[in-house]
This record gives sequence, C-alpha cells and structure tokens, in this order.
Amino acid sequence: MRFGDIIVAIAIISIVIMIIIPMPTGLLDFLLTFNITLSLIILLMSMYISEPLQFSIFPSLLLLTTLLRLSLNISTTRLILRDADAGQVIRAFGDFVVGGDAVVGFIIFLIIIIIQFIVITKGAERVAEVSARFTLDAMPGKQMAIDADLNAGLITELEAKERRKNIEREADFYGAMDGASKFVKGDAIAGIVITLINISAGLIIGMVQKNMAFQTALSTYTLLTVGDGLVSQIPALLISTSAGIVVTRTASESNLGSDVIKQLFAQPKVLYLAAGVLAVLGLVPALPQIPLFALVVLLSVLATSMRRAAKGMEDQEQVEVESARIEEMRKPENVMGLLQIDPIEVEFGYGIIPLADVNQGGDLLDRVVMIRRQIAIDLGMVVPIIRLRDNIQLGPNQYKIRIRGVEVAEGELMMDGFLAMDPGTSSGEIEGTDTTEPAFGLPAKWITEDERERAELMGYTVVDPPTVISTHLTETIKKHLHELLGRQEVKKLIDNLKENYPALVEDLIPKQLTIGEVQKVLANLLKEGVSIRDLVTIMETLADYSPATRDTDLLTEYVRQALARSITRRFIAGKKARVLTLDQGLEEKIMDAVQQTEHGSFLSMDPGITQRILKNLSQQLEKFAQTGEQPVVLASPVVRLYFKRLTEHFIPGLVVLSYNELDTTVEIQSMGMVSVQ
Repeated sequence: MRFGDIIVAIAIISIVIMIIIPMPTGLLDFLLTFNITLSLIILLMSMYISEPLQFSIFPSLLLLTTLLRLSLNISTTRLILRDADAGQVIRAFGDFVVGGDAVVGFIIFLIIIIIQFIVITKGAERVAEVSARFTLDAMPGKQMAIDADLNAGLITELEAKERRKNIEREADFYGAMDGASKFVKGDAIAGIVITLINISAGLIIGMVQKNMAFQTALSTYTLLTVGDGLVSQIPALLISTSAGIVVTRTASESNLGSDVIKQLFAQPKVLYLAAGVLAVLGLVPALPQIPLFALVVLLSVLATSMRRAAKGMEDQEQVEVESARIEEMRKPENVMGLLQIDPIEVEFGYGIIPLADVNQGGDLLDRVVMIRRQIAIDLGMVVPIIRLRDNIQLGPNQYKIRIRGVEVAEGELMMDGFLAMDPGTSSGEIEGTDTTEPAFGLPAKWITEDERERAELMGYTVVDPPTVISTHLTETIKKHLHELLGRQEVKKLIDNLKENYPALVEDLIPKQLTIGEVQKVLANLLKEGVSIRDLVTIMETLADYSPATRDTDLLTEYVRQALARSITRRFIAGKKARVLTLDQGLEEKIMDAVQQTEHGSFLSMDPGITQRILKNLSQQLEKFAQTGEQPVVLASPVVRLYFKRLTEHFIPGLVVLSYNELDTTVEIQSMGMVSVQ
C-alpha cells in the first residue's frame, strides 16, 4: 500500500507499451486472465457498495480497463496474424467455449456485442447523463438546505462542510460517468472492427503467406478471432454491467444483494400468487409440466418459510421490546422521566373522547390549534403544547384543566345538549338544567336540540359543548399565562426578535438586564392582560430606563406607559372612558403605606383600612354592574401598581390604569370615586 501510487503509474505506462512491444504468449495468457479477474472484482465491488460515491474512482477505472482491453486486443491481433496462434486462453475459448464451430462462435460474439452496446452501455450512459443533469440542477437547493440546517443549529460547521463536499463529489462523479460511458461504447465498436480485420486479414495472410487452403485458413483464423473477441468482450460485458449497477444505485444502508433479497422477497403472498399462476399454467397440456410444478413447489416452500421467519421475527421483536421496556423500567435513571410536567394539560372522561377523536368528527384538536394561534395574536406569547388525554377516574362528561400539573379549573358537559346563556336581553324563560358557565361564571342552562332554535329566537346565546370547553380553556390559559412564561420561552422570543433587531437585543441583554429580569417584566404585563406582542417597544423602553433602575416593577410601569395606545385600545371601548377614580386622601394613605427595601417595595396597610377601601370599591363597582360595562379604575402613575396589588386577591379581574396609560384622544368620564370611609 505504501508504493501503490508507483505501482499504478507503472501499470498504466505498461499498458501503453503493450501496444507497441510484442508480447510472448505466456505473458499474454496471464494478462488475459488478469483482465477477466479485474473485471469480476469491479463487478462484485459495484454490487457491495451502498451508494455511488463509495466507488468514486469508477469513471477513471473504466477508462483504464478499456485501455487495457484495447492493448490486449492489439497484442492478440499481432499474434493471430503473425503466428496463427495467440496463446492457450484464446485457443480454449475458440475450441471449448464455442465448441470449435466458428459460425456459432461468431454469432455468440455478435450477440454479446449487441447486448453490451445497445442494452447495457446505452442504458447506463442515459442514466448517467440524466443523473448528472439532475444533480447539477439540485445543487443550489441542497446547498440552501445545508445552510438552513447550519443556521438552525441542527448540524455543525464541520458537518456542513462535509455535506457540501459530498454534493460536489456527487456532481463530479455523475458528470465523469456521463463521459466515461462513451469509452465502453467506443470499446464495443472497436471490438467489431478488430474482429472483421482479423478474419479478413487472416484469410489473406493464411492463403498468401502461409499457403493454407481456404477452408483451413477460414477455420483457423475465425476460431482464433472469435476466441479473442470473447476473451475481450466478456470482461467488457462485466465492466458495462458494473457501470449500469453503479449509476442506477441509490443511497442505501446495505449492499445490492441484501437489498434485492430483502425487497424482492419481502411479501410471501406475492410468491403464493406467482405459484398459483404457475399451477394454472401447468394444467395446460402443451406446456412442460415438470418444471412448472417444480417451481410451484419451490415458491410455495419459500413463501411458507419466509412467512414463518417473519412471524418469528415479529415475536422476537415483541419479546425484545418487552424486555427492553422492563429493563428500562429497572434503571434508576428512568425516574427522571417521571419528573417531567406538561405546562398545560386537559383531562376528560370517556364521554368527551369523541370531541377529540377526528375519526368521530371531533374538532377539539383543531380548536386547540386555533387557541394557541389566537393567544399569540392577542397577547404576543406562544402557548406551549396543550396535552389532551383521557382519565377514567373522571366522570364521563367531566374535564379538568391543569397548569404545570396542578388542577386550576374543571367543568362538566352535557354531550347531547347545548349551553344557553342570558345576555340580559332575552324575552322569556326556557326549559333546561340550571348550571354555571365555566369560563366566566355566568348563570346558564343546558338545553336539548329541540329547544335550541327557540332559545336563539328569544335572545339567548347558545353554544355547543366543544365551544364550551374551548372557551373555558382559552380563558384559563389567559388567566395563568404569566405562569407559563419562563426564561426559556423569553429566550425564544428574544432570539426571534434578534433576527430583525440585533442591535437592540445586544445593547440590552446582557449588558443592562438579564433574561430573568426581562421575564419578570413580561410576566407582570401578561398578568394584567397587557399584550407583549409589541416586543420592540417593550425592549426599547427597558433599554432607555434600565440604566436608572433595575426594579422590575418600576420598569413594568415605564413599559405600560410606552404601550399606552395598545392598553387604551384593549381596555377602553370607543373614545370615551367611564372610570372610577381614587380620592386624593386614599392615594396619600397608599403612598404612606409603601415600604422600600433593598429587594423592592411592598404595601403594608392596616387591615381595617384595607377592608373599608374594598367595601367602598365594591359599592362603586355596582354602578358598572347595572350597565354591564367593564369596570376600570383610574389612578395616578405612582399609586396604580400598589392599588392593583391591594385589590387583586379580592377582585382579580379589576382593570387598574394610570393616567399616563390612556391615549390623549380618550375623554374621561368619572362614574364615582373610591375613598376611605
């Protein structure tokens, strides 16, 4: 192997020298045998590769073997015409292979030439040409796919470089094969010309120079020429077959023989059908029955054994899978898998399964997709995957919603009914089962299909069970959305923003704020129903104010003021805001109760005062309950946060805004004032 390059160079030079220097018959016999052996090795090698690039030297090898055959043809022609003898190998092919009959040998030689030239070589040439063309056309797309995988982090730079190199090698290989296939075609044409020259020139030389009779000269030179042609064309046929195998070989995990056996005999029923057809043909009197029925028996036995083997493999695979599962369960590290908690999980009884089963017409899965899409549009956060699973411990029509493994909401459906709710404008009573709408806690009734049309005519809002559960799920997710926003989710949002605003992100993180601090600000916004979709404005505001303070609560207030238009549009309908305001004395009491610490600020107020504030707030909120409007409390910017914290445990959905969070175009109308009684 150390001197392989020198040996190959010497061999190539020797092939060229063979054309000029006469060869002794003994050496020529060895070289002809070597030519057949080399062709056989190349054929076997082409069968045992799993992809063409594993035999990338084949185009060059094709040229060298063609040159070797032509050199041997010239040497044998020289001996045939000069000595009427070209060695033992050619004589053996002329006498033994073709039975000493020159006509039969010549016909066989022509058939081999036709098969090689028209069938194998022509087909391999066409496949190589088409493969080269498609490979070149596909190169830009493959390069883009590699770049995309590299940018996504799916592959390393080294793997990307290796893939690009393979693409270039593949294009070069098929291009070289397209050109190298011309050598085989030319070799076949040269074989025909050399054969005609040997026969015609041999007759002239035999009768003129060697004084042979016409019959003797014809027999001698024809047998030698046909033997020479067979000796050279059989290796050529092997090489042509190798070329066809290589260019038609697609990428696979195993060699050609394994793929043929595995895919050709993969279906025992195909063999049974073939055996049946042969059995029917065997009943025809004119056809040979012994070979037909012999094949019927052979195919039947083979199909039966394959069927048993497949059955045995399936049983063994099941045993191995079960053993692997048991072994996996025994491993101590498997306990770690039990610690995984789904962010959002919906469990339901067996009666609700049809809602999630597409085969039964259920569309709950599609609704879940729409929920995630709608929340992303409304609030700017990508909701984690929502896991749906059945639970036999629940009632048939019962469902539960879990956030990080903890139950936060539940409900029960009437699968064959509809939920009717009175929006306050209905014109009468309807019959049904009294219940509570699970998402908003409104009084409602489950009604039957027959009552549905009547309820809608009377002004009731009527929804089906899938809408009930999807609405409940949507509101539950919105309520707990701030709990689902972790550092990893924030990092994904920031990475997405960084693609278009790299300077903004690099200036803020981690120079001024950490991902954890940004996460707290975004969670504060989501907790009060403020959308974080305008992440550019949020990050710009944080970059502006973070040099002055790193208090996430204070930074949240600055961000809210920057999102004034968005907040106004979300909580105020129209151009007029009907709100409750805070008494100046109440605001002063709240500010006096604020305690500042090194970890932030908190509200420390006397419980008696807190009770009076909440009582007065409840009385003021009754004004909004009478009109059906959403209550909004307006406070000064420094008080807003602490008043929200004071009331959030008692009135969770109360909207508390500051004056700086309202658009200047909105007209404020006070419906009352909250004070300390």
